[in-house]
Amino acid sequence: MRSCRTTLCTSHLPTLRQPPRHRHSSASALRQQAPALESRPSSSFAPRFATTAEVTSRAPRPRYSLPLGTNRRSYPQQQQQQQQQQPRAAMSTSTTTTTTAASGEASGPEAATLNVNPSVDTSPAAPASSETTATTTPPKAEVEEKKKLPALSPAEFRQYNRLAEHMNYFHEHFRQTWNTLWGAATTGKRPAGVSIRSFIAQGLQFISQLEMHHGIEEQHIFPILARKMPEFKQGKGNGAAELLRQHKEIHKGMELLQGYLEDCQTGEKDLDMATLKTKMESWGEVLWKHLDQEVETLGAENMRKYWTIEEIRRIPM
Repeated sequence: MRSCRTTLCTSHLPTLRQPPRHRHSSASALRQQAPALESRPSSSFAPRFATTAEVTSRAPRPRYSLPLGTNRRSYPQQQQQQQQQQPRAAMSTSTTTTTTAASGEASGPEAATLNVNPSVDTSPAAPASSETTATTTPPKAEVEEKKKLPALSPAEFRQYNRLAEHMNYFHEHFRQTWNTLWGAATTGKRPAGVSIRSFIAQGLQFISQLEMHHGIEEQHIFPILARKMPEFKQGKGNGAAELLRQHKEIHKGMELLQGYLEDCQTGEKDLDMATLKTKMESWGEVLWKHLDQEVETLGAENMRKYWTIEEIRRIPM
């Protein structure tokens, strides 16, 4: 067993002590390069710095600002394309001038020699006026209208649209009563099962409810809304908002209809459907416009411009 171990160990010793082959090759390569390196002048190894004359004589590096929206990599290619298109445009203009001269449009020897089209005005152009050069800027109101507000969630829309829903509830009742009275006035027949007395009472009740509705609006609701909304501004004559002016026109028609129905109720006059129609048609268009416009003004999309949700909750309705 000892002999086997000694033979194994001694068999590996020569391979371990043998140096690697690349060491001999690298050493021989360095010995061959040594004479060449010694022959070089010492100045070739020293760092060379540029003189002040060379620095000042160098041309400055061109700097340019890229236009917005351009890619830095594709910008040189775009410049090459533009440079290639410029000579083509120049060639096209030269061909047009030569063709016009050959067709006989040029008059006189001077135009023929210069190949200039006399129909083209070569005089220097007059300076453009300030009216044409000035850029028209839209007013601030149009810019503000173009700015769209963010979309409302369903819960936010219900909060902002609360006043419009309440107002439309009362207005729908007025529309139904008006249609009942107007239908009888245009057809000449009362609704089935309705007597003359109840029909006249229904008309007078419609007028009293509408008058009370307008009184509550002008005393309690419109003054609060007018703090921020010009649609409910109070004033005299044309100084008031359109909705308030509509109230006055509606009241004039209400007084005519109320006086006629009261005379019919007392028996001074007989109820005539043609006469009832003339008493209603003078202010019917203004009434229906007011009922729709007032609800639209109190809508969510318009109210969100002036009020917050917390402020709308505090407005009485």
